[in-house]
Amino acid sequence: MEKITEAPSNYRHLDQMTSRDLLENINREDQTVPAAVNKAIPAIEKLVDVIAEKMHEGGRLFYVGAGTSGRLGILDASECPPTYGVPEGMVIGLIAGGDQAIRRAVEAAEDDPELAWHDLTQYFINPQDVVVGIAASGTTPYVVYGLKHCQEQGIVTGCITCNPGAPITEYADYPIEVIVGPEFVTGSTRMKAGTAQKLVLNMISTSVMIKLGRVMDNKMVDMKLSNNKLVDRGTKILMHALKLNYEEANQLLLKHGNVRKALESAGGNPQ
Repeated sequence: MEKITEAPSNYRHLDQMTSRDLLENINREDQTVPAAVNKAIPAIEKLVDVIAEKMHEGGRLFYVGAGTSGRLGILDASECPPTYGVPEGMVIGLIAGGDQAIRRAVEAAEDDPELAWHDLTQYFINPQDVVVGIAASGTTPYVVYGLKHCQEQGIVTGCITCNPGAPITEYADYPIEVIVGPEFVTGSTRMKAGTAQKLVLNMISTSVMIKLGRVMDNKMVDMKLSNNKLVDRGTKILMHALKLNYEEANQLLLKHGNVRKALESAGGNPQ
């Protein structure tokens, strides 16, 4: 198949451009990404709804990817527990080559068609769960065949890709195609494709967590108070909601260790 993600850049002679020209042209290309994501919203909506439904029933969300795509999945998964207070292991990111591949490429790991299923079985993957494959090209064997194995076992699958009609979509019950076109540097999918994937992952996890009740009004009431900034944020939520001064709100927060619990104890809400 012809991969749009590998098509020649719309720009020539990058090595002769000034720094200003490079920056302005990269930015010009980046501005096209949100419009491409917007076109995919109906597909994203369907995937969000099925993930929320499965997670309401006790299922988990898995992201599977290689290289940049895998790292983006791990980033999104790792931010769910501190941001929304969900248990570790509710959203899981897997990358071809394992954790060492987060920082350094593991040669040929993404070309192993059995490796993703092996990785998933370590978590006792089952039909309660949802697996989302992330691959800009849509051809990565680790991801494609991981989804294939999942479908064969009756596990709901989704995908995020930047090539239309890519092989990955054949094994995705809920495919998302965000067609961002050629990269500024030919084939460098960490750029526009990576940005598109990050935007879509933000949309999926944020929407799902809201649908699971992890946000009240527009506040992160279940966030983990793991540093001074978050304690301060939680204190100010309570100040606003309960009409308390800073010291009173801070004491109430520290007493209960959680914004939601503090609000419930005082019969308030964050609006």
